[in-house]
Amino acid sequence: MPSPAEGSTESNHNVFRLPAGDLDDLAASLRRTIAEVREHGTLLDRLASEPTDGSSAAVRANHQHEQAARSFFILALGGAAYRDELEALTTWVDHLLLPVYGREISSARPWCARWQEHPEAVARLHGLWLAWQQYTDAEADLAGPATWHRDHLDHVMAQLRSPEGPFAACTTSMARPSHRLLPSPADLEEETA
Repeated sequence: MPSPAEGSTESNHNVFRLPAGDLDDLAASLRRTIAEVREHGTLLDRLASEPTDGSSAAVRANHQHEQAARSFFILALGGAAYRDELEALTTWVDHLLLPVYGREISSARPWCARWQEHPEAVARLHGLWLAWQQYTDAEADLAGPATWHRDHLDHVMAQLRSPEGPFAACTTSMARPSHRLLPSPADLEEETA
């Protein structure tokens, strides 16, 4: 390469070269920064849509109702929207989650084939599915699946499959299928009233 003194066109520019490994690190850093900027944009949009402190209670209540109506969380849905979401969730649970992560059923790890009838299980599995969609999206960080396993899958499965979890009164042996919903605190209050 000619030196700047030999009349090179680079004499007016600083030449900057990166080793290939540094370029990969820079690209990963840029992807993380872009993801953070997107998160900040979402947060700013949400904050901009929230009512100010000076608004009336009725306006705040209406806004909260609108937010609930736009929620993706299955417990905020009703009617046909709930049924459709539960059907999609069931497909994911039956065809991806259980075949890969189901493990053996035992007294230490109960499961219920009728998990859709357990509100806690539906809520936890739906949250897990939403996180799976986010962390396995093509635009997610490359560490997304590992983050999903660590931050979501392990905790949810431990809660669901715990002997004290929502399936505590259900199947603990495939030879003896069983299903029973445990009473909720609200059910117990109604019984004593």
